[in-house]
Amino acid sequence: MHDLWNPWHGCKKCSEGCQNCYMYYLDALRDKDGGDIYRTKAGFRYPLSKDRSGQYKVKSGEMLRVCMTSDFFLEEADQWRDEAWEIMQQRPDIKFFLLTKRPERVADHLPWNWGDGWDNVMFNVTCENQRRADERIPILLELPFKHKGIMCAPFIGPVTIAEYLPAGQIEQVLCDGENYGGARPCHYEWVKALHDECTAYNVTFVFCGTGRRFVKDGKTYKLEGSLQSEQAYKSGLSFQAKPMVWKLTDGWGYPLKDNQLYKPYFGERCQSCGMRLTCNGCSRCGKCS
Repeated sequence: MHDLWNPWHGCKKCSEGCQNCYMYYLDALRDKDGGDIYRTKAGFRYPLSKDRSGQYKVKSGEMLRVCMTSDFFLEEADQWRDEAWEIMQQRPDIKFFLLTKRPERVADHLPWNWGDGWDNVMFNVTCENQRRADERIPILLELPFKHKGIMCAPFIGPVTIAEYLPAGQIEQVLCDGENYGGARPCHYEWVKALHDECTAYNVTFVFCGTGRRFVKDGKTYKLEGSLQSEQAYKSGLSFQAKPMVWKLTDGWGYPLKDNQLYKPYFGERCQSCGMRLTCNGCSRCGKCS
């Protein structure tokens, strides 16, 4: 995928959602230990990488999901984070999607010039069950970010967020089931209830995927690969509220116009993908041909 930036790799498990971590599973397939944490070599400066013509590979207006094989606020990554912040500041023309299970560490690890937040950074907390939602969302609401969201993934228990939505700070809620070895079931009723809360407060809700085990009407379905996102799409539960307003600028601080921003391309398979509302579109890698 062309929307990922992993400046470091590896993580330490810290909550229930980590039990069957996909990164640990995939690393084990390569005889690696997901608990080994290291700065990536070629990937660390990916947002600044250029093609042969001298143009940035990541185009203005694109979004990069950061540390999807780690946690941006992982303690072991403290030595690298300042440089990662500097890279984000050098690309005020693209969006950065941060996700953490460690929001209690965030306030002490923001850049010196953060102020009330940067316009190109969105901060999200993982809420895999009610315990973690009630632990992490109050911290999220107190932190200085221009864009805030919640990610219920892996969705392993019912979650209500109705008490947090009236504040008007949450712009987007993502939901996805669990995959790979030991995948725990995701229930349709949990997803529907979360969808109903978001629509009631006009908050974008994205049902990204069912996970490998999906329960509906008392029946458990085993879904593999693209079927998970396709079934999530067919459920009709995703909901687009008003689009987020990103005040992106060029390197000189001048606002970028719509015609200067990346326009995502969605191929045939993208039309029925649950992730469509929250991705950069197809990278045209040719694998679908």
